[in-house]
Amino acid sequence: MTDAPKRTKWEYFTAPVLSHVAQQILNNFGSEGWELIQLAPGPNPDTLVGYFKRPAEDAQ
Repeated sequence: MTDAPKRTKWEYFTAPVLSHVAQQILNNFGSEGWELIQLAPGPNPDTLVGYFKRPAEDAQ
């Protein structure tokens, strides 16, 4: 009997991303293991909303 492949479990996060410091914000999240999925328009022209994901830590 073979084991089914283990599926990756994800956690998700949304955050405002100010356009004038977007690179710094994205690099900070990236250093914490967050991968940017999408940037969408925010509530005003200078703000975007970032959608991020990273593998969830296994709860034991």
